[in-house]
Amino acid sequence: MLDTVEVGTYAGLQAIHRWLFAEICDFVGKTRTLNLAKGGFRFASALYLDDALRQISAMPQSTFDEIVAKYVEMSIAHPFPEGNGRAARIWLDVMLRAALGQVVDWQRISRDDYMAAMERSPVRDTELRLLLAGALTDAADGREVYMHGIDASYRYEGYCAFRTEDA
Repeated sequence: MLDTVEVGTYAGLQAIHRWLFAEICDFVGKTRTLNLAKGGFRFASALYLDDALRQISAMPQSTFDEIVAKYVEMSIAHPFPEGNGRAARIWLDVMLRAALGQVVDWQRISRDDYMAAMERSPVRDTELRLLLAGALTDAADGREVYMHGIDASYRYEGYCAFRTEDA
């Protein structure tokens, strides 16, 4: 499925969101229409979201720094009512794989370090870039890396009951 995703676009992120949540959400792949906040941080206004998503899709994605900047902007946009982080982490790996032949080994990044870096990334993404760069792997074509990445992504969100290796 990931080989067919439009790399680095909102359409590609929507496809990933649909793939992850099609069986459990009625809003799957649909842009949110309400304003959202989390932990005191307000995500992009729903009023301007469509324009922001077009601009993010058009951002360059040929270097590691460009890709991380694009990922941070999409995190600020937070286009779906739920499941943004899980879908966006896979979207990030799709961009990294296409441009650099690498992906993040999410098992090497602790939840607390990641969440702290993401909270600060709208102001300065240096910490996030260092964290992600330290976890890059050349095993970009390995199914196991992606599946463990999905497991880690769910752990970041506080879900631990299911593991992909058990499926």
